[in-house]
Amino acid sequence: MTTDRDGARHEQAVTYAAVGASQAPDLMRYPPEGYRPLEMRGRLGHGIERWEWAVDALLTGGVYRGAGMDVRMSPVEASEAERVYRPVEFDEQGEPVEAAEVGAAEEVFAADGTRHVRPGDVIVVGLSVGERLWLPLPGRVVLLEQDENRVMYAIGTLPGHAFSGEESFTLEREENGSVWLTVRSFARPAAWWGWPMLPGLLLARTLIARRFLRALTVPLTTQDR
Repeated sequence: MTTDRDGARHEQAVTYAAVGASQAPDLMRYPPEGYRPLEMRGRLGHGIERWEWAVDALLTGGVYRGAGMDVRMSPVEASEAERVYRPVEFDEQGEPVEAAEVGAAEEVFAADGTRHVRPGDVIVVGLSVGERLWLPLPGRVVLLEQDENRVMYAIGTLPGHAFSGEESFTLEREENGSVWLTVRSFARPAAWWGWPMLPGLLLARTLIARRFLRALTVPLTTQDR
């Protein structure tokens, strides 16, 4: 078992059972038992420049940085990447288009050379104090789906996170060129001491989700078309 400097163990299991449930169509009505669901959607802009920039920003941690957090990403180790399960992919009509696979996903890089996240990566967010993070929140990328007009990845909580649950970010480009981001999650306190503070934790979670939606609306250096 290996550990990075912020305490995220690469071989630890996520702290919840319903992996992938953030994508359930009825999440808001029927979340995993004991969990509180959340969903927010917002328009980021319009045009191909906005879309391409948003894809790179989302897949390199920009949604967290834009919300005021510091991000530490630890790539999945080669031996673990080969064991990553990639589920069946479906089209908009619910028909399977890609079979399930086990193996490492291809590495992709943004124009500036920053590596896109891929399944198995550990992402730790928090506030920097020197070279370390204060109140680090570790998670692992458990899902990644990408096609021409849709990009989604989901992060599952690891031991040490204040919550137990999953959060996903779905970027979509509609036929009229508008670009939208949807944040979906389900969560509950990870430890007994969190339950008395549940109202405050849920409020903080809602406020942070709103910041996520604003994170990818910054002006571009080129005008949206």
